[in-house]
This record gives sequence, C-alpha cells and structure tokens, in this order.
Amino acid sequence: MQIGLDFNLVEDLVAGVDEVGRGPLCGAVVTAAVILDPSRPILGLNDSKKLTEARRELLFEEICEKALSFCIARAEVEEIDRLNILQATMLAMQRAVEGLCVTPRLALIDGNRCPRLSVPAAPVIKGDSQVPAIAAASILAKVSRDREMSAFELIYPGYGMGGHKGYPTPVHLEALARLGPTPIHRRSFAPVRAALEAREGVVGSLLEL
Repeated sequence: MQIGLDFNLVEDLVAGVDEVGRGPLCGAVVTAAVILDPSRPILGLNDSKKLTEARRELLFEEICEKALSFCIARAEVEEIDRLNILQATMLAMQRAVEGLCVTPRLALIDGNRCPRLSVPAAPVIKGDSQVPAIAAASILAKVSRDREMSAFELIYPGYGMGGHKGYPTPVHLEALARLGPTPIHRRSFAPVRAALEAREGVVGSLLEL
C-alpha cells in the first residue's frame, strides 16, 4: 500500500528502509528496516556513504542496541539474475519490513519507489540524509554487506572484494577478466556476462585443438 508522503503521519512506529548493493557485480543486495525509539535518540545518524567506516561500525552497534525493532534482509545473486536488480531489491525490502518484530504504522523508503507492503509506505528521495530511521537502515545494510564482502575476499582471493566491495572498479574488472567470474558474481550484469563468454570462448577453442 503506497501513500503520498504526509509528515503529519510521521510520529512514531515509523520504519526507515534502505538498500545497499544495487551497483556491484557480485554479492547479494542487502536491505534493512529500522524503527527507532524516540526515547533513546542516536546522535550522528546520516547517509552511510557520508560516514567513515569506523563511525558506521560504532553506529551499527548503537542502532542494534537502541532501536525498537530492526531487520536486515537480502536478495541473493540467483534472485538478482532471475528477477533483475530492481525487483530483487524490492523483494529484499519486503523481507526487511516483514521481518520486523514490531509492525510499523508507516514505512519510509529511500528512493523514488516503494515495494508492495502490507503497511502504508512512501518514497523519500535522498531519505538517508533526511530521515533518521532511513539513515539508520542505510548504516545497518552497508555495514552488513561490507563485512560480508570482506569475508568473501578470503574465500575468493585475488579479486580485492574487501576493498571495492564488488563494485566495478578497474581492479575488480581486471581480476574478473583474468580470473573469471566466481559463484557470487551476477551473471545478468554485462561485465560478468562478457567475462564468462570470453572464458567459454577460450575453453571452446582449446577443445577444438
């Protein structure tokens, strides 16, 4: 259920919802929904991209401790490839809101569109820099995904995932061309598809020898 944004409705039990990971070539898209507790304010909430890693880590712990409810959810690589990244993101946002142990009166979604939810919802463009609950959600999602990508660096060495977090940096693209896609690469994304086709072409040529 989507509504027009009316800040008269924004009193309490408002869930902020945000995502991280739409642009990377690998890994899940991670979302979070957070209902803040007005009686336990958290100072310094902001768009996670505007905070240092150390500050995000500290705020992550404080949000988990003080929030009335929060849920971190995701859509996996297989779902991204099957549905497309936009629909997979909407699915992950649905999972985050549905996973809250407290039902919000309103869900405010960062961006210009909302997933289908069973509660009223409204999009807020650049909401992670305007709405504290969305900022909190952006921090939970980013810290969770960054930690996961750092762990993947140990599983798939040579790609530099701990540094670029899966985004298509020159380092990542070079490693992708040299080493080929891993199981966590999104095959529906053009650079991954091109690298996969190139490797399949090489294998095919070798088999013909």
